Amino acid sequence: MAESGAGAAGTWRRAGIAGAALGAVAAGAAATVAIERMTVGRGIRRKAQLTLEATGPYGALRGTPGQAVADDGTSLYYEVDEVGEVEPDGGPESRRRRLFGDRVPAPVTVVFSPGYCLNQDSWHFQRAALRGVVRTVYWDQRSHGRSGRGESQRRGEAVSIDQLGRDLKAVIDAAAPEGPLVLVGHSMGGMTMMALADQYPELVRKRVAAVAFIGTSAGRLEEITYGLPVMGANAVRRVLPGVLKALGTRAELVERGRRATAELFGYVIKRYSFASRDVDPAVVRLAERMIEATPIDVVAEFYPAFADHEKTAALQRFAHLPALVLAGDGDLVTPSEHSEAIADALPESELVLLPDAGHLAMLEHPDAVTDRLADLLVRAGAVPAAATVGRYGRTSSTRGRGRPGG
Repeated sequence: MAESGAGAAGTWRRAGIAGAALGAVAAGAAATVAIERMTVGRGIRRKAQLTLEATGPYGALRGTPGQAVADDGTSLYYEVDEVGEVEPDGGPESRRRRLFGDRVPAPVTVVFSPGYCLNQDSWHFQRAALRGVVRTVYWDQRSHGRSGRGESQRRGEAVSIDQLGRDLKAVIDAAAPEGPLVLVGHSMGGMTMMALADQYPELVRKRVAAVAFIGTSAGRLEEITYGLPVMGANAVRRVLPGVLKALGTRAELVERGRRATAELFGYVIKRYSFASRDVDPAVVRLAERMIEATPIDVVAEFYPAFADHEKTAALQRFAHLPALVLAGDGDLVTPSEHSEAIADALPESELVLLPDAGHLAMLEHPDAVTDRLADLLVRAGAVPAAATVGRYGRTSSTRGRGRPGG
């Protein structure tokens, strides 16, 4: 009984520490929201939100839709943007010239994999820049966006990063069955690419021409503190899976609560998505819409998979390829140290740490990310020369190993 009592006391102590840590974040959020409420009325805030969504239609780009079927029967939604015809200035031709000069890109397909609680619209700015210039595929992870709920999860099976790797293989088979590939992944999308390489090394060897990892990790996610004190972060990690699981069983009630506390929730999203203070409010709203659209039971289903994620060895499948490894130096979700570890494993990588950038660097600093991706396409041989692609933005650390002029 003494041991049982001690164990119970330890559990409550950890829960208390976790609650205090989360409470500190919530308190800061609540204070911010309270100040805003004292200065801006609810009706005005809602009107401004609607105006943002009407005048800044970020996430509104659409391509040719398609459907892949995962090995467990899950429907996976993707869209394809094909190489466009030459158009007057302002169309794909002008973008092609801006990004690549007068060289015509090779027939390569760039496959973009989104992160946890996001969807293909997280690539809005990169999609706008590459639209009609290079063949691109954008897809939604299972249970996210327009993809179907995971059939395995309906049967009670746990989500795994390996399953996501097989999902990516199904999308490639359906949307890009032939030709060279450039794989681009953000956060969980980068982990998905690692799982693909781990299970399908021949695909990587024969078809993948280059890879880009943005704000992601190869493992050791248990070390991330999310900007919390270490003791509090450890306690949160212990109790959060159980809390999310419990919340997932009361999804309808939780969703009502999320709507009721939308402003508080919005503050937390901004804190963990962006690092700079002057992010376009319409971009912030795009991030909010994507995360808000992810049901709480899906959030709960996926979270435990990250504890098992360890794909450092799988990175060797990409070691011979041109690679971009990019992270925001203010990322609280997958800190830049994890990107540095990935770059260390990839001899042909360029490591870019963007200052004043958080987890959603491709939305926060879209020009810097897009130009680096264009540079990667050049290095991969998608174009013979980079006539107009320069080094945009300051970087804390840049590796140009194996790269002319780097």
